[in-house]
Amino acid sequence: MLGVLINEKELKELEYLIKREMDEILFDLKDDRIDHVVKRSMKERYQILFSLFKRVASPKECLKYMPAKKSMYKG
Repeated sequence: MLGVLINEKELKELEYLIKREMDEILFDLKDDRIDHVVKRSMKERYQILFSLFKRVASPKECLKYMPAKKSMYKG
């Protein structure tokens, strides 16, 4: 286990970066041209990012990005 000391500004920046990455993944998952194997990797990455996001974001923000079981695990 690792610990990190960051200030409020750095926390907001970290939250912003994770949100942008998750938004990009969600957008790309809708693209039919992307192979299902690649999408599976993207879903795994999303899960990792979301677990990080839960540590820095408010519960209200987490609800917005909580993966829906049906859409995240489909295909």
